[in-house]
Amino acid sequence: MKYIKDQENLEGKIVLLRLDLNVPLKNGVITDETRINKILPIINFLIKKKSKILIISHIGRPKGRINNDLSLKPICKNLESKTDQKIKLVKENIYKIKKDDLFKNSKYKIIFLENIRFYEEEENNDTNFSKNLAKLADIFVNDAFSCSHRAHATVSKITEFLPSFAGLQLETEISALKKVTTEIKKPVTCIIGGAKISTKIGLIKNLIPKFDNIVIVGAMANNILNYKGNPIGKSLKEDNCESIINEIFETAKKNLCSINYPEDVVVGKNMDDKAIIKELSEVSNDDLILDIGPKTIKKIRDIIERSETILWNGPAGYFENPNFANGCYEITKKIIEKNEKNQIYSIAGGGDTIAILNQMNAVGNFNFVSTAGGAFLEYLEGKDLPGIKALN
Repeated sequence: MKYIKDQENLEGKIVLLRLDLNVPLKNGVITDETRINKILPIINFLIKKKSKILIISHIGRPKGRINNDLSLKPICKNLESKTDQKIKLVKENIYKIKKDDLFKNSKYKIIFLENIRFYEEEENNDTNFSKNLAKLADIFVNDAFSCSHRAHATVSKITEFLPSFAGLQLETEISALKKVTTEIKKPVTCIIGGAKISTKIGLIKNLIPKFDNIVIVGAMANNILNYKGNPIGKSLKEDNCESIINEIFETAKKNLCSINYPEDVVVGKNMDDKAIIKELSEVSNDDLILDIGPKTIKKIRDIIERSETILWNGPAGYFENPNFANGCYEITKKIIEKNEKNQIYSIAGGGDTIAILNQMNAVGNFNFVSTAGGAFLEYLEGKDLPGIKALN
């Protein structure tokens, strides 16, 4: 893989830069700027190199149709204030744009093409569409790791028609994930939560042979508690997953990996209720399990204390209600404590996990926080990502 940071002669070159600026919008207002902040290094790098930057990105799923509610205009305005640069948004049809016209006005060093998913050819990985885009630039840079699990035109096909490089953020993401897949410092622990165990089975199976501890929390853990014969009341549970759980325990046994799950829980009668700590045997029929209990928190903190590498994906409880956020808070605090002593390499990923860290203003206290959802999980599952494969 070739990296843009190693390229010398970028002055005056038009760089077609694929970013993931799929930020949440509410009435045209950006409600979370995490993804925008993460792409500032590549923008500043290319400005310093005196390149002409042609940005392609998307918001939402317009399914190949123009949708003004999903315009990149708010992002352009946000990025103008962050970079102190004039930014132009080009809404003209891509097939009609001419390369020589793009940067005629010298006051623009950054130009956005409108939401690339307004074209159905993008998600169809269309060859002709990619060729037309390639005509607008001199080189291509993929700095959108979070889109790299998609076989889309501006992620994979485009690399056939332009010299192609990995961006700074993409390189950082892969380097971080290698720390929990191929360049692991042991003991290594994965804390994994979320709603459905079936969506994470590929990840769990791939990590068990490499990891010392897998800690299963959140709604996923309800399935294991139920499998082990414990009452879970009216808690969220996935049907027909007994064989999946059996496979997890069998695989872990063969690979000497410890599978950990709650030893006590925090319940409420509904999501807005107050927290009541209960032993597993005490959960009643009208209880909802919404967090891990103090014994479980102590056990997880002890596991983190013994670990040198940690991967966290998915919340320990219903953290949207502060009464059920203690598990998440205590896990975060223990990882930060170890990080401050340089005793652990910590990676967190997934939307809910990032939301917890943002609540605690703790994103900067982890070694790496990934904004990539599907790409993050698929890489950890050992799958080939089309965007990465295309750059190799």
